[in-house]
Amino acid sequence: MLQGHFQQTTTTTSAHLAQTMTLLSQTASELQQTIENELSNNPALELVEDRLCPMCRRPLPPQGPCPICSQPKDYASQDPIVFISPREDFYTGSTALADETPDEPFASESIDLPTYVLRQIAGDLTVEDRIVAVYILNHLDDDGFLTTTAFEVARYFHRSPSDIEALIDRLKHCDPVGVCAKDPKDAMLTQLDALAETTSVPEFAREVILSFLPKLSQHHYSEIARELGATVAQIQQVNAFIGENLNPFPARAHWGDVRNPNSDDSQVFHQPDILIYHLNDNPRNPLVVEIVLPIRGTLRVNPMFKATIKQLDDEKAEEWKSDIEKATLLIKCIQQRSNALKMLLEKLVIYQKGFILGGEKEMQPLTRAELAKQLKVHESTISRAVSGKTIQLPNKRIIPLSVFFDRSLSHRTLIKEMIENEVKPLSDSEIQLKLKDMGIEIARRTVAKYRSVEGILPAHLRQNRNR
Repeated sequence: MLQGHFQQTTTTTSAHLAQTMTLLSQTASELQQTIENELSNNPALELVEDRLCPMCRRPLPPQGPCPICSQPKDYASQDPIVFISPREDFYTGSTALADETPDEPFASESIDLPTYVLRQIAGDLTVEDRIVAVYILNHLDDDGFLTTTAFEVARYFHRSPSDIEALIDRLKHCDPVGVCAKDPKDAMLTQLDALAETTSVPEFAREVILSFLPKLSQHHYSEIARELGATVAQIQQVNAFIGENLNPFPARAHWGDVRNPNSDDSQVFHQPDILIYHLNDNPRNPLVVEIVLPIRGTLRVNPMFKATIKQLDDEKAEEWKSDIEKATLLIKCIQQRSNALKMLLEKLVIYQKGFILGGEKEMQPLTRAELAKQLKVHESTISRAVSGKTIQLPNKRIIPLSVFFDRSLSHRTLIKEMIENEVKPLSDSEIQLKLKDMGIEIARRTVAKYRSVEGILPAHLRQNRNR
């Protein structure tokens, strides 16, 4: 009997571990699909409308995260605030904590760009403006630029051009900022205005975008500085700011480096699994880390099953018992998944805070194995937790969570900066020596590999640049 009990316990534990690991490797969208499938197939599992915080179990407001867990325990501390947020709708930053419930929740699954943009603004538009917005959004090219003009739209709908321009301007400030712009310059100016509301923008940034983008792309810093009455350092600062924060192709902003956007499925937006933003959108406040749990209610075992099971015949009771066990196991495994992600993000955000706020050159070298050792878990647990997941940074850029473990990123950024500021083309060997002087030991062939990854030509093919 004891042996049978031990085997049953071992089987249950193994099933628990296996399902937890499976759920841990899933994105928010995949987890949502798993939950929906279980709700459809298991009558013992139900989703009730009562929204409870997964961490403190207090009731949640109709919109937004837990008012307790999303606040710092100590307002003097700069430690990140990490919490689990159950929701299907999509909002960004603390400004979304107000009572702004959209007419239709944003799906966690992939959606096309026009739908993604329209859902953000539809609730604030009149029926007439919504129809016009649909028309405008259906005239976007692959880069998110408008292929028609305000005048043409106004003529089609018998509206004033100024009304249409105002509507386009509202669309341009949706996520991804700059969508519906006329061209890359218009998109970047829109993004610059949006950033200026929450962060410091370098002097001369607007002037450079308006008049000097071709020269900036050729690194003619001295010439631009002379014409604007600026210093070369100021223009280089503008160049770095544009490279790290602005995207000339809004439709590709959801993924990868803005200078080399991911070309795969470029019109499909994947909602991030994790969001990072400053508390109350104030850069002086701690970072808030919101881990999305893609349900708006609370999962529980159907109480009717528990109450009725003793009244059933043995065969039916065994079937219901199996359903109850499956439902209980799923709920426990989802909680374990949440705990694991919270533990991971608490450590990771502190370690890579420089990268989160300062960009690629602030990336700290970190491997999954090193983090696993710090957290006292197996490396495979970290790999599953990171797998396929995306994270939205405070600047609204969405990147794979795996980037936090890219040991080459800071080195590639340094190499790129060296080449951008070279007086004469530097060979890979010369770059290797410069890196060595900085305490970075990498082989010449590794320098060549990183240079190639950044799309930079070898020295003998790079022209001298006027600085």
